Amino acid sequence: MMTAQSKQSSLWIIRSQYFLYFGVFGFYLPYFNLYCYHLGFSGTQIGSLSAFRSLVLVISPLVWGTLADRYRIRRPIYICCNMASTLIWLFYFTTVDFWPMLMITVAHGLFYAPIISFLEAFTMDALSHEKQSYGRIRAWGSVAFITSVVVLGKLIDLFHISMILALIFSGSLIQAAAASRIPRMTAAPQKKYHPGGGSLAQLPGLIFLICGFLMLVSHGAYYGFFSIHLENLGYSNTFIGLAWALASVAEIVVMINSERIFKRFALEKVLVFSFLVATTRWFILFFVRSPMLILLSQGLHAVTYGTFHMASILYIDRLSAEKSKTLGQAVNNAVQYGLGLMIGFLLNGYLYERIGSSALFIISGFIALCGGVLFGVFGRTRQAGRRA
Repeated sequence: MMTAQSKQSSLWIIRSQYFLYFGVFGFYLPYFNLYCYHLGFSGTQIGSLSAFRSLVLVISPLVWGTLADRYRIRRPIYICCNMASTLIWLFYFTTVDFWPMLMITVAHGLFYAPIISFLEAFTMDALSHEKQSYGRIRAWGSVAFITSVVVLGKLIDLFHISMILALIFSGSLIQAAAASRIPRMTAAPQKKYHPGGGSLAQLPGLIFLICGFLMLVSHGAYYGFFSIHLENLGYSNTFIGLAWALASVAEIVVMINSERIFKRFALEKVLVFSFLVATTRWFILFFVRSPMLILLSQGLHAVTYGTFHMASILYIDRLSAEKSKTLGQAVNNAVQYGLGLMIGFLLNGYLYERIGSSALFIISGFIALCGGVLFGVFGRTRQAGRRA
């Protein structure tokens, strides 16, 4: 049983892990594909790099999550994955060719992919009966992301985009060193282990996973080609960084109010609303060219990522059996950010060469709409009215 003091200490360590993880992610997500674009890679090659990274996100967290729950070694695996992924990143300094970079991406992803699902599981354990306040912990990652994208956007305009390699390595090294401080959770050992995500295999869980998959497919154009889209429209890297930062500012607002949101609204209602807002957001990016409207549309990230992500974590935690919480989060992460983004990146990488970056977003809008309709019709029938 955790004392109040040890619980607060654990939560501060977890906050620092989110801060470091998403600080590094702020270097990677907006700018790595742009770096590849400046190396002369085609849209198909950029989409393939992102897709293979996402493919590893499907497989790796499931393997590591199963081992963690089976042998109750979540913490050692978490530390190992941080260290190994950091060392593998060094190989990006040795090449600018597509095929070697593809192999490095796969190797790096094998160890990097499970980090976030493990961190989510640590957070759920540490919060215990206060899981509705998850957003306040996760907001630390958003603060770091904002800082990274704004500062780096300005630096790239002044220097060169290749500097992201050194920055990502340095941040990952600090993250790996700090990972050793992650708290040891003292849940009672299980007499018998049953692999799988509990009721995730039942109808409500399957419907949600399918809909979450569609939501992240719809994000493939945004995460893979938004920066390239803005550069093609003539915007600077400083503007690109500002656009990404505004999205994270918006998500922070909802995250720090997460407890209030989820006490007032059922998870299912939040999820359906998130799908509808995603549809609107992608349609806006298809139609608008105005810098002001583009920046205003980034505010919708508060819902399309912020509330959707928080509701997903809580929904999966509710559906997962106690003995397989790590695997439950890993399955969700694999289906959404692994399989969903993989298909999204491949689809958009293929289409970018043929229809350009703008038209990608109209397709994304219809995909998000399909996910929302499916969940609205089938996902709420058994769970309606329940809260986390």
